[in-house]
Amino acid sequence: MSINRRTAIAVRSIGVASAAAALALGVAGTALACSIGDFTAAATCDDTTGKTGFSVTDKDGSGTPATVTILDSTGATVVTGSIDHPTAEGVTINLAAAWKPSTTYTVHITAGKPGKKPLVDQDIKGGVTTRDTACEAPAPPASPPASSPASPSATPTTPTAAPTTSAPATTSPAAAVDDTNAPSPAGGTSNLAETGGGSNTGMIAGVAAVLVAAGGGTVFMLRRRNPAGRH
Repeated sequence: MSINRRTAIAVRSIGVASAAAALALGVAGTALACSIGDFTAAATCDDTTGKTGFSVTDKDGSGTPATVTILDSTGATVVTGSIDHPTAEGVTINLAAAWKPSTTYTVHITAGKPGKKPLVDQDIKGGVTTRDTACEAPAPPASPPASSPASPSATPTTPTAAPTTSAPATTSPAAAVDDTNAPSPAGGTSNLAETGGGSNTGMIAGVAAVLVAAGGGTVFMLRRRNPAGRH
């Protein structure tokens, strides 16, 4: 084999090796290059405290620093943050910010070396859409009502009976004296009615006695006068 042929083979081998190395380096460089695909974002909510925000993860193995900007539907900036030392394993930052339910927010990424053209200047595709319900802390449990001191039991009192007012006795007028000659009604309550006597029996007896005495006196006087006339 001539020297020229050996030299050609050697040069050819070196060229192939160099090309392979360049290709490997190119592939490695592409794999380590920062891209928008290295970034993911999500809305966060702490249901125990009601605090909200956004989390952004960067899995850029090249270590390119990046700036994160969250914008609302009007384009206004909600919050910003930075990832200074990303790794292939991923670095996550949490940005505290209030968000509205069922709302999509834009996540813009700017990555690159300071003073150089950014390697990434894009929005994460689809942005971040918050959940349908608001993030609220649970209401504290209601405290039991304070127990009030027991009030002294009232001594039961016996109700006093209202004094009864007796109606004044009504005095009925004296019954009119019945006619002595009127027959007593049958079935009366008086015992005298049962024996035939009336209520004026005493008066009648007295009058009769007076009449008898007067008659006897008259007879006595007439008898005394008659003997005197005979003499």
